[in-house]
Amino acid sequence: MKRAFSAARGGTGPVLALAALLLLGGCAILSAGEGPPVRLFTPHPKTSFDPDLPKVEWQLAIDPPIAPASLDTVRIAVQKSPLELDYYANAAWADRVPSMVQTLLISSFENTGKIVGVGRMSSTLRADFTLRTEIRDFEVQGEAAQPSARVRIVSKLIRMPEREIVADDTCDYNQPAPGGTLDAIVEAYNDVLGRCMRRIVEWTMRTGNRVKRVR
Repeated sequence: MKRAFSAARGGTGPVLALAALLLLGGCAILSAGEGPPVRLFTPHPKTSFDPDLPKVEWQLAIDPPIAPASLDTVRIAVQKSPLELDYYANAAWADRVPSMVQTLLISSFENTGKIVGVGRMSSTLRADFTLRTEIRDFEVQGEAAQPSARVRIVSKLIRMPEREIVADDTCDYNQPAPGGTLDAIVEAYNDVLGRCMRRIVEWTMRTGNRVKRVR
């Protein structure tokens, strides 16, 4: 079966793995001294969408997602209890969660082939709308033997240049892992994040078109 995520093992030891994380912008020290190298994981952007998704003639800027400090990290979070959050040892996302989600969103919109322009805010992107997102949950939940990946993202579509919020939506999905291994858990993350990406993309494009029509 084709793997639905990418994993990059460290070089010849923990020092090289930690150096790679620092180059990627991760500031947290995931392991030190002797031990296995850190494994890096990267979910894939969404590539399949509703065939009836409309083509849009406007441009979209995607702001960096907001996230609590506990999720604004490269570390893979585990919710042990309502009051306790921990992280997997020797495993990490290839980028901080907000930066990773922003990049995946941009790629997912591009993969529709139905939007004129999408990207980060820049002088070359004359955005008609801005998509602002907040990551509320991005962690593993449940018992160790039956873990699940939960992703909850709140989206707000903002009309430019007025900076007026015209609509909001929330995707909240929980995907059981097919096993308790790290690979199975990241596989569940990839699936649940893909569902969330599809919802955000389709909701944004349909809502933006509806707002444009009523102006």
